[in-house]
Amino acid sequence: MTDYSVLKQDFYDLSDFLIALGDKKRQAIIIRLLEEKNCDGLQVTSLIETTNLSRPAISHHLKILKDAKIIDYRQEGKKNFYYLSHEQSEIKKLQFFLDKVITIIDEKDRS
Repeated sequence: MTDYSVLKQDFYDLSDFLIALGDKKRQAIIIRLLEEKNCDGLQVTSLIETTNLSRPAISHHLKILKDAKIIDYRQEGKKNFYYLSHEQSEIKKLQFFLDKVITIIDEKDRS
């Protein structure tokens, strides 16, 4: 028997991560960071070109992505370089959650 209260809590725990992924501008930032071959990171100016957003708007989106542990940054002097985080705990939580949902659906299909 499935414990839906646990599933509900898992879903709730993922909500900030899902919100961070759900915005099209943040998706564009993630894709742009994935395209970066050397993984040294990109400055805000490069992300402005990708999204056509202002510097403050980009900074707002970067903060949301950083809080969701999707991106990180490093500093060189006064310059910040943003890159995809190597922390995969939230991605793995989402994957585990989706696996549980698929199992529930499959079990219902067999009944």
